[in-house]
Amino acid sequence: MKAFRWVSWLEGLSYLLILAVTIGFISREYVFPLGIMHGVLFCAYLVLSLQVSHKRSWSIFGWLLVFLAAIVPFAFVAVELYLRKLLRADNANDADLALAAENPATP
Repeated sequence: MKAFRWVSWLEGLSYLLILAVTIGFISREYVFPLGIMHGVLFCAYLVLSLQVSHKRSWSIFGWLLVFLAAIVPFAFVAVELYLRKLLRADNANDADLALAAENPATP
């Protein structure tokens, strides 16, 4: 999950850099290296999103939303917030299980 979160941020930022070239904020001479970097990060995002969705048993719709977020500028922030929410829920469940294991209920 940690690798997916990093790649999500990097892919989102590389997309914004490409858009900055399109708008004219960054020189056009950087189109090729930024394009290669973004392409590699996009492919990694796709593969890692499939792995995470399989490991976490996400629905196809859930995975599709996370995948489409790679196409929308700034949507990587929403993906990060969603993943943080999932991790907090997992940590809370783990804490509850540990507490239950420490204090087993007597019949």
